[in-house]
Amino acid sequence: MIKEILFDTISLVTILNPIAAAAIMLSLVKYSEIPDVSKKASLTVLIASIITALCGGIILKLFGINIPSIKAIGGVVLLIISLNMIQGKEIAPTNSTKEEHIAATKKDDVAIIPLGIPILFGPGVITTIIILSEKAKSIQDKIALLIAIVLSTFIVYITLKNAVFISKLLGVNGLKITTRIMGLIIGAIAFLFLVSGIKALWIGS
Repeated sequence: MIKEILFDTISLVTILNPIAAAAIMLSLVKYSEIPDVSKKASLTVLIASIITALCGGIILKLFGINIPSIKAIGGVVLLIISLNMIQGKEIAPTNSTKEEHIAATKKDDVAIIPLGIPILFGPGVITTIIILSEKAKSIQDKIALLIAIVLSTFIVYITLKNAVFISKLLGVNGLKITTRIMGLIIGAIAFLFLVSGIKALWIGS
């Protein structure tokens, strides 16, 4: 169970990429607003993640989509995200439009949109949670996933709350290096999903 919790947590944290989100948050809010925004954004991620974990499978069955297909396309989505991160491209454009970013600077509360959704909780996270939830067959595995969601959300909260300190500690180069390392981890996870999905589809056919 500990192994499952660690795998699920690492998968979620790397795809959520709270360090990049923290850097974006600093450009959207005042320093005095960071604690409140961090709390609201993390709560948004937690609620959205739990809803996706509980209802993702039902939605797939409703549309007649099988898990191998989701694994395959999910692997492709995560691979694209990982390649962007490894190449040092800005993560924000893959999760939110420039119009959303500009509009966010004009709003009093940006914690839910665009910080919580879609900067943190984007397509990659949705895909990963659906795949992990469908892979969790036993009660123990489902509990492990819920624990991983709570842990990853807590890590997001701690990272956002300490955004100023982390930004000063890592600097521009440190943020780039961290993003590339996370990109490599996401790429490895992407290949696991992609190969597993294609293999299951091939055998099933």
